[in-house]
Amino acid sequence: MTKPTRHSPLRLWSQRALAATFLAGQVIVHLLKGKIHRRNTLEQLRIVGPDSLGIMLLTATTIGMVFTVEVAAEFLRFGVGSAVGGVLAIALGREMAPLITAVVLAGRVGSAFAAEIGTMQVTEQIDALYMLKTDPIDYLVTPRVLACCIMTPILTILSFVTGMIGGMILADTIYNISNSVFLDSVQLLLKPRDLVCGMIKGLVFGWLIAVIGSSWGLTTSGGAKGVGQSTTTAVVTALLMIFISNFFLSWLMFSVLK
Repeated sequence: MTKPTRHSPLRLWSQRALAATFLAGQVIVHLLKGKIHRRNTLEQLRIVGPDSLGIMLLTATTIGMVFTVEVAAEFLRFGVGSAVGGVLAIALGREMAPLITAVVLAGRVGSAFAAEIGTMQVTEQIDALYMLKTDPIDYLVTPRVLACCIMTPILTILSFVTGMIGGMILADTIYNISNSVFLDSVQLLLKPRDLVCGMIKGLVFGWLIAVIGSSWGLTTSGGAKGVGQSTTTAVVTALLMIFISNFFLSWLMFSVLK
């Protein structure tokens, strides 16, 4: 009697990553054909955007204040305290705001996508959609991808603004860097291109979060245990891809195309 073969975690992850790549291509094709489920898209826009806004803004404010604490004292020691605002703006606009937004959404939204679609998969609700002649990509995946791609850049800008406000308040109250000096430094050092690049990063990160979460959900098997494993692996994979893509995007935007 032969024992059932057991796939290694790396091989299983590779198969699911390949499935996610194919799913991304299918989503592009469906979008080009204009196959958009409007009601589901509006619902996902609410889930990704307004429902995530509170924790997003709180996190961004905290990060902006922490960065100010770390930088302001050193800058003042070297006599360049007036540059704190501009340095914070560049750091938030280029890197921290899109990364903060993506990490929070990966944990909150990406996990929810994987868990929800994974539950539907193991309870055969996906098969029921096929029986009703409804394409799961149009009904489930495309709305989530659109919602993440639309809302992540918007949340990135809001994170930038709240992070700057938190840093400015702390700089004024603790380090005696006036708001006018702080804002003059922002105006001098920050370029519109920095914010545009940050929003482009947000768009890419949102795409990755939605595709990975949805794909891992669609490839779930093994009942409730499989749903939990898919959810955990989807979040870890999304974070890994966010950090890897962030390196290449930063290198391309601020080195090659500078």
